[in-house]
Formats: sequence, structure tokens, C-alpha cells
Amino acid sequence: MLSADSIPLPAAHALRKLGRDISLARRKRGISTADMAVRLFVSRDTLWRLERGDPSVSLGTLATAIFVLQLQDRLANLAAPSSDDLALSLDERRLPQRIRRPRA
Repeated sequence: MLSADSIPLPAAHALRKLGRDISLARRKRGISTADMAVRLFVSRDTLWRLERGDPSVSLGTLATAIFVLQLQDRLANLAAPSSDDLALSLDERRLPQRIRRPRA
């Protein structure tokens, strides 16, 4: 089973922030924990674990929560190549310094 100790610290921090953000979005929409758990087909305990950033909560549960909160577009673009700064930087480094015409 995956635990917070088995993932890199920055990833654990990101999951905790994501959980807090999901909790805030749920509360801003006026959805109780009981109602949200029903919509996710999980127990309230699992919802609380999701909102605490527990890495053992399934990706499917996370995706469903994002859908219920109508944030699925943001999830779909999480790793979009157009917003991958590291990959874009690496692409730039791989460009040739100059391009020569082939000799006739």
C-alpha cells in the first residue's frame, strides 16, 4: 500500500495542497461530506483521506471528485505538452544552431 513516506516530499506536499483545494471547492459549492461521498461512491472516510492528500486514494476517486466539482478540464490538461516548461526548454536546447542548405 502506498504511504506518504514512500513518495517524494514535494509530491506529498502537492497532494496535500490538492486535497485542501478539493475540500475548499466542495465547501464553496455547498456540498456536504456525506453528499460528496455518495457522489463519489466512497465512504466519508475515503473522502476525508482524499481531502487530506492521502496518496493511497485511487486516481479514479480523485478524477470523479474533480468531475463532480466541474474541474475536469484542468485535470485533463495537467500534463499537457504546451504547459510542460521543462520539455519546452529541452526542445529549445535540441534545436540546431544554424541550418545549412544542402550542397548541389
